[in-house]
Amino acid sequence: MSHSDDIDDSAAPLIEHLAELRTRLIHCVVAFLVGMVLCFTVATPIFNFLTAPLCQVLGERGQDCDLIFISPQEGFFVAIKVSLLGGFILAFPYIGLQMWRFVAPGLYRTEKNAFLPFLVASPFMFLLGAAFAFYVVTPLAYDFFLGFQQFGAEGQAVAGDEAAPLSVVFQGSAQEYLNLTIKFIVAFGLCFQLPVLLTLMGKAGLVSAEGLGSVRKYAVVAILVLAALVTPPDVITQIILFVVVYGLYEVSIFLVGRVEKKREAQLRADGYYDDEELDDEAMADLAEDDDLQK
Repeated sequence: MSHSDDIDDSAAPLIEHLAELRTRLIHCVVAFLVGMVLCFTVATPIFNFLTAPLCQVLGERGQDCDLIFISPQEGFFVAIKVSLLGGFILAFPYIGLQMWRFVAPGLYRTEKNAFLPFLVASPFMFLLGAAFAFYVVTPLAYDFFLGFQQFGAEGQAVAGDEAAPLSVVFQGSAQEYLNLTIKFIVAFGLCFQLPVLLTLMGKAGLVSAEGLGSVRKYAVVAILVLAALVTPPDVITQIILFVVVYGLYEVSIFLVGRVEKKREAQLRADGYYDDEELDDEAMADLAEDDDLQK
């Protein structure tokens, strides 16, 4: 067989993989568009639900929960943003399934069993972080922001030349409120992916519990910077995000340690572990076992 024939044979599988990837991506886009259209038809109820934290804080202050549109097109863009967020959430399980079906044929059976729990845990942790942001962090943040309102003396005459007390009260833009709320939800949802990501990296041997523990002080600085970047400039939400993310980091160290202990126990049971490290022959045997299991 000539060299050109080898190139043709190697190119054919690549073209097939690219064609399959294109098909999977098309399915993902269609699913996202369908979810977006569905959410657009009920954009108003979804937006009303998203205003619950603000309405709760305003109600406690005896104020009406009113948001305004400051431009003619703002209502349309609010509906679009709600649809984008809702469509992605609705389509995410199907998108994850398509990605899994694309990569699964190239994985060993043991790798499939190891990777599948993380595929399930990822959306769960994102929803958990989003719920924490929506029900805990967002009301505290809005309570802090609205504490800077000024209420003047209503209905009282002005004595002499003295100016009446100034009233500065909240009349929020619907679009600005939605942008801030989505920022909270997405930021906390992504931060809650930390245990999933680090545990998966630990299972792949890219990080270790000892290594994560040794860089703890650098992680604290990085988390502080993250809290300052993704949250508004109020101390309450920054402290909450720091405490939560740092707690997740410690949980990640614990989970990676458990993964390492399970791997060590399995190696001991298979007779590969010699209390120091695997030798080249043992590693070759492991690779051969993986080939047989594929």
